[in-house]
Amino acid sequence: MILNSSGVPRYLTNFAPKKVAHRFADVLIIGGGLAGLRAALEIDASLTVIVITKDAIRQSNSSYAQGGIAGVISPEDKIEFHIRDTMDAGGNLCDLDTVRSVISQGPDRIRELIEMGTQFDHDKADQTELTLGREGGHSHNRIIHANGDATGAEIMRAVIAKVRSAENIQVIENAFTLDLLKFEKRCRGAVVAMDNKQKTLFWAHETILCTGGAGQIFRETTNPSVATGDGHAMAFRAGVQLRDMEFMQFHPTVLYIAGSSRSLISEAVRGEGAYLIDSDDHRFMSEYDDRLELAPRDVVSQAIVTQMAKTNAPNVFLSLKHLDPDHVRNRFPGIAKAVAEFGLDIANDPIPVRPGAHYMIGGITVDNDGQTSLPGLRAAGEATSSGLHGANRLASNSLLEGLVYGVSAARRASEEALKSSDKDLEVFPIISDQLRDSQASIDISDIRNSLRSLLWRAAGVRREAASLTTAIETISLWQTYVLAQEFPDAEGWELQNMLTVGKLLCKSALAREESRGVHLRTDFPGTNDENWRKHISIGHNEA
Repeated sequence: MILNSSGVPRYLTNFAPKKVAHRFADVLIIGGGLAGLRAALEIDASLTVIVITKDAIRQSNSSYAQGGIAGVISPEDKIEFHIRDTMDAGGNLCDLDTVRSVISQGPDRIRELIEMGTQFDHDKADQTELTLGREGGHSHNRIIHANGDATGAEIMRAVIAKVRSAENIQVIENAFTLDLLKFEKRCRGAVVAMDNKQKTLFWAHETILCTGGAGQIFRETTNPSVATGDGHAMAFRAGVQLRDMEFMQFHPTVLYIAGSSRSLISEAVRGEGAYLIDSDDHRFMSEYDDRLELAPRDVVSQAIVTQMAKTNAPNVFLSLKHLDPDHVRNRFPGIAKAVAEFGLDIANDPIPVRPGAHYMIGGITVDNDGQTSLPGLRAAGEATSSGLHGANRLASNSLLEGLVYGVSAARRASEEALKSSDKDLEVFPIISDQLRDSQASIDISDIRNSLRSLLWRAAGVRREAASLTTAIETISLWQTYVLAQEFPDAEGWELQNMLTVGKLLCKSALAREESRGVHLRTDFPGTNDENWRKHISIGHNEA
């Protein structure tokens, strides 16, 4: 199914090649999370690589990943078991060939991380046996973690160090990628605002988009502030096909304390045996799923929302007081520290939690080599829709996906770039000279907060046609004057991207008249395989 959209300007800002600076690279990578950096390391060493990051290189969803990375390491586990668990979690919408390809590559990609110096946790002091945990939806212990609950940070530490040592890779931090450059139906690079706000055109034989997620479009989210859907929006403006935009995964257990940031309470906490209890101290998951707290994330999130409504409470609680306190504190040192800031002891006190937007399953449509619908453009990681996750991501498959697609996209990008010559790296006559309104006084912060609240109400864990329709109408109104502006900095550009992505999500959610995986329609509560076991695609070119 294809949806049409229109009314979105092609570029966020005006520019002309004769008036801006230019940079050249064989391969341009947009995004400095795990997918982007792993891609950079896989590019042939004879090719020049530029990696552009929006913030400091450590500011990505990859760095904040707590639980771990899933892979078949134990002799008691099998590739087929991991495939089955992924397919079961995905709401009958995963692509089996994609799942098999990614899962099969998992052990090799994990070994490569270890060779790069990643220090995963071990059961024994002699470092001979990796500690393997379990999370929701997994039938076997296969979650590899580091420093207890800081897996993403440790992986990124090792990968960043490797990237820094590569002579052919240049990392440019604090640079905002505004748009993809497209000429004669091929991606040619990107227009970037450098840290001094100077617009620069980056030209490349091959471009790989690894810009991460979009959790910041929701009021309640685990995502860092940089996750504003910039890659999704710039791809849409360039006419690249997007898919499955209705599928935003809501993590069941996000710390919910007034005045605190909505930090993640890892799924691994439930994997270690934590109970979910409501405000009446009742352990309730047995009423929703036989797997109890280890049911897939969509099941647990929906159960929590239902239980909150039953008890008229703003949250439920995680309880670990029945577990060994020393083990709890040693296993989750980061989470223990986070809740201690609010006077809570992770081992003894109930921890208030509720669902929050966590992982964007939908995104740029890619094949198993990361190829998008636009020649010259590949993509990897959370910005994509690869077919791995279907309608609901299995816990700890995201870092694995970033690694696998970072490698595959880079290998093919290398092959294509090696066929090209330096004379092909030219400045193409691309000009953006749209009429823009720079006079209107817009309270960016107010619209951003209003958008996030609107999407949480209309397109959060539960959705229905009336609220989605109202949300689309409201966002369309905001777009009429916000998208007409030429903003001077990231605050405005992010708002424009968030409005674009938020509307795409709502339109896709309105179109899917069923409930599947993370997408729950209260007006269509059943799953309809006959009519809706398919993807919803959306693209600006079809407008």
